Amino acid sequence: MAHQIVPSPSLGAVFLSNSRDLDTADIWEARKDLSASLQMAARLGLEEGICNHFSAVVPGHDDLFLVNPYGLAFAEVTPERLLICDYEGHVLAGDGVPEATAFYIHARIHKNCPRARAAFHTHMPYATALAMTEGDPLVFAGQTALKFYGRIAVDTHFNGLALDVAEGDRIAAAAGDADIVFMRHHGVMVLAPDIAQAWDDLYYLERAAEVQCLAMATGRRLVPVPPDVAAHTARQMREEDGQSARMHLASIRRQIGL
Repeated sequence: MAHQIVPSPSLGAVFLSNSRDLDTADIWEARKDLSASLQMAARLGLEEGICNHFSAVVPGHDDLFLVNPYGLAFAEVTPERLLICDYEGHVLAGDGVPEATAFYIHARIHKNCPRARAAFHTHMPYATALAMTEGDPLVFAGQTALKFYGRIAVDTHFNGLALDVAEGDRIAAAAGDADIVFMRHHGVMVLAPDIAQAWDDLYYLERAAEVQCLAMATGRRLVPVPPDVAAHTARQMREEDGQSARMHLASIRRQIGL
């Protein structure tokens, strides 16, 4: 299912010599954060083969992004194995190339949505299952789901694999101002201002989806939280999200050994 990126005249050469300092302490911290997120996602079964991808804008270089390389499972991606790419498809640091859909989706999201400093895309099972259902994927019937109240978009136009710039641009536009994009028939995309918040949202999104699927399996009607209470609870959660996310990421780094 994964596709290797094919160089084209519009992308230029795949590899490009680079004179910028891409070995700073801040960049290595970002590498560790992203690697820990990938490896913990693997431990929790949130990845699918070698087909999913996490990316983050390189600290100090808004025109570059870190991304896992084509052909490696999440569990294999150590900090030094992450690639640094530009938005034209050049690899400036690292061995290998990005998976094709990873490049076309993530490069366009980071370029077109500057607020998205981190973008995590998975086919994690419970959230993806809800992306396959009619209507709104997430029912705000449980406390964990309320973390995402008012933050979700649904991309209903599945057009096959994202193997060109136009499809990447379309997906970026579909995100709008949302932090969570349910991609119909496909999976989910989490957009965040940093890696910690992307990881935190990804983790709790799948937990909310899992609980909802279990509740739906009872055959009984789900009872949504009243909208005013849902909005109030969501605001309460957002007040501490940044700090909580940083502590969550620090926890998984300790567990991974990074």
